[in-house]
Amino acid sequence: MRGARAGGGAVGRDELAVVLAYRALGLGDFLTGVPALRALREHFPDHELVLAAPRAVAPLAALTGAVDAVADTAPLALPAPELHGADVAVNLHGRGPQSHAVLEATRPRRLVAFAAAGVDGPRWRAGEHEVARWCRLLAESGIPADPAPERLRLDVAPDPDAAGATVIHPGAASAARRWPAERWAAVARAERGRGRRVLLTGSAAERPLAQAVARDAGLPAGAVRAGATDLAGLAALLAGAARAASGDTGFSHLATAVGTPSVTLFGPVPPQEWGPPPLRRHVAL
Repeated sequence: MRGARAGGGAVGRDELAVVLAYRALGLGDFLTGVPALRALREHFPDHELVLAAPRAVAPLAALTGAVDAVADTAPLALPAPELHGADVAVNLHGRGPQSHAVLEATRPRRLVAFAAAGVDGPRWRAGEHEVARWCRLLAESGIPADPAPERLRLDVAPDPDAAGATVIHPGAASAARRWPAERWAAVARAERGRGRRVLLTGSAAERPLAQAVARDAGLPAGAVRAGATDLAGLAALLAGAARAASGDTGFSHLATAVGTPSVTLFGPVPPQEWGPPPLRRHVAL
C-alpha cells in the first residue's frame, strides 16, 4: 500500500493488513470523526489505518495519533487502487447506498457500514449527533468506541503570537452561515474596546472579507491572517488564542479540538446534531 502519510510524506508498508476508513469530506466532518478513528486504532493496533479523505486534513490527522496515512480522496470517489482489498473498510462517510457502493467496489474482506440496500449493519438514526453516530456504528459492529468530549482533542503546540487574542473567523463555506461583515466588525470593535487583541482568519479567498472587517473595526493590517495559514497553522493560532468566534462549523470544531473557548453562530443544521460537545467553554447560538 502507498498513500500520503498523515504527516505529509509517502508510506509503503505492504506487510501490514489495512483498515480503510472512508470519510472523504471537509474539516468539520474529519474532526467529528476523530473519536471513531481513535476507536479503530485501538481495536486494530497491528493494522495500518488509512483515512480516505482530502489531502488537506493530513496535518491534523497526524495529530490524532490514530491515522497512519491519508489517501487523497474526493467525495464519493474511489480510494487509490492500492487500497483495494483492505482487511476492513469502514464507511464513516454516509448512510449509503452511494458511499457503500464506493467501498464495496474496493472489495474489502469486511465492510462496516450502516444497513442499506443489501448491506447488513446497524440502523441509521435521524437527528443523532455526528460524533455519537459514528461511534455507535462501530460499537454496534463489535468495535468499542467512546464519544466522550476528550476523545475529540488534538495535541497542538500553541502559536505564542496569538496569546491572549480573540480570533474571529468571519467567513463560512456555506452562504447560509455567513453573518454580515458589519456585524463581525461590531464584535471586533467590542473586543478591542475591552483591550483585547483581535486576529481575523480565513482562506485566501476570504482575505478581502477579513480586510473589510478589519477596516470597519479599526484593526491594524497585521490583524488579518486570512490566507496566511494552512490548517496546521490555523490550529496552532487557535490553540494559542484566549477565545474564538465564528459562523463556520469547521472552524468551530477546530476550536473544540484544541480546547479554545468559542462562540459559534450555528445553522442551518441544529447544534444537537453538529454542534460542539456539551462543555461550558463552547457555546452554540
